[in-house]
Amino acid sequence: MKHLFFVGTAGSGKSSLVAAYKDWLDDHGVDAIAVNLDPGAESLPYVPDIDIRDWVSMREVMDEFGLGPNGAQIAAADLMAMNIGKMIEVLDTFKADYALVDTPGQLELFAFRESSERMVSAFGRDGSMLVYLLDPTLCRTSNGFVSLMMLSSIVEFRLGLPILNLLSKTDILDGDDRERMLTWFEDMEALQGSLLDEGGTPGFVVGAELFKALDNLGVFGEIRPVSAHEGEGLGDIHARAQMQFFGGEDTVRE
Repeated sequence: MKHLFFVGTAGSGKSSLVAAYKDWLDDHGVDAIAVNLDPGAESLPYVPDIDIRDWVSMREVMDEFGLGPNGAQIAAADLMAMNIGKMIEVLDTFKADYALVDTPGQLELFAFRESSERMVSAFGRDGSMLVYLLDPTLCRTSNGFVSLMMLSSIVEFRLGLPILNLLSKTDILDGDDRERMLTWFEDMEALQGSLLDEGGTPGFVVGAELFKALDNLGVFGEIRPVSAHEGEGLGDIHARAQMQFFGGEDTVRE
């Protein structure tokens, strides 16, 4: 079984995309399961086949340890790692092609704690990749765009997995915003020009230096626009996963 970890900032559309992509895979004859790794999720747009809340609940953590929401999120992240063995035992009973792993809404809880590396290792690094969602509401400016791309690179570095970058929720964008963001990812001169146009902002110098670092890392050049609402780009996710894991051989039913 291969594992796709859907990651991104809070509100970037991870759960909605997991639900839409799961439906797409079902419709195309690809066996997949949905895994919820967010112990604080109050409701989900899909029915998880495996749910961390069966072992770790935010509400129970708050009550047991007398913690507020922020402290409980940190404690829950560590408790998740302690219980990951039980989850993997359940995971191993499934014979699906893919596990779609919905990660916590707070990206830092998944990407920046040592417990997360333990969880990723438990799933298996060789059969895993990251699906990183860029929230378009946070990258309408070139500085915001560069900041999210830097975060994508840090997450990739921290977890040591291949990554697919997605521009999410494209259905909320007008044509000009959509085209500008996609152009920024593919055309370094266009992004640099936009940064220069924003030169009067306090963060210009930082943004320019981050741009140079990202350009040197070679992170630009490939991004997929997706919309869980309209179904755009779901086939592209599958094609990229198939290329990563199987060299492009397709499992989609004709």
